[in-house]
Amino acid sequence: MNTTPSLQMPKTWREEHKLFPHQVGFTCPPFDYDAAPSDFLRIAPPSVGVHGWMLHVPDYKHELDQRKKNFGMMEDFVHCMSRNGVDVCAQVGSNWVHASGLGVEGINNHCNELSDKYGTRFHMAGYAMVEALREMNVEKVALNAAYHWPHWWQGTVSFLKEAGFDVLWAGNFHDQGFFNSQDDINDCRWVFDGSLANQSFDFVAEQAPNADAYLINGMCNFRTGPDNLPQRPLQITKALETRLGKPVIGHDTALYWRIFKTLGLTPTSSQGALLDRLHA
Repeated sequence: MNTTPSLQMPKTWREEHKLFPHQVGFTCPPFDYDAAPSDFLRIAPPSVGVHGWMLHVPDYKHELDQRKKNFGMMEDFVHCMSRNGVDVCAQVGSNWVHASGLGVEGINNHCNELSDKYGTRFHMAGYAMVEALREMNVEKVALNAAYHWPHWWQGTVSFLKEAGFDVLWAGNFHDQGFFNSQDDINDCRWVFDGSLANQSFDFVAEQAPNADAYLINGMCNFRTGPDNLPQRPLQITKALETRLGKPVIGHDTALYWRIFKTLGLTPTSSQGALLDRLHA
């Protein structure tokens, strides 16, 4: 008779075994040190814990076809997190939804299928933006495409249009006249001078004064924090909304809003029009 104890971990977690009552898993593109877990945790109640998983694709060059080819890694991520008692899985990176080629409804179905299969909710930043805009009854938008390559932000525009939104204007920092070339933008490695936040949004607002909301692509960083610490749109949303008089929504804030909504929680501080809706 074999009396060796089983070393296999349980496939499901009882509540008393969870390290935190509310557990969130984040993933991000390969070779990107991502601030989303830290940013989210800073505005979350103490009952929330986060865990990050960086995707690994050898020789990754941030090409859209590489994202489509490795789209199946989303399932690996959700499966792994579900085995660790995670309540919500969140995918950082706005381009994955349009790079997939699945379309708006295809992405919605994909998220729902993975959520049902593994018993934990799965949200993608690109689709969270669509859900957030629908929640706020927004119809007309303008996109600050920030550092994104033209074929990146053009894919985002197509995705938004397919979802039913009227994109009045879109363009990156080069289109706005703040950089001479895309190479100069890339050289900043997605961290920009703090003054560019106001300047770029002022430019976008001038191009589309009739927009219901102003959006910012991806996970841009501006040196707007103490001692020039890089900050995401999350940290500067309220100041931008006061400046522009319109809602400002980034893919980071949209993703955090969707996570909080799923958990049934609210941020511990005011973070702008979208996240403040959770307090209603």
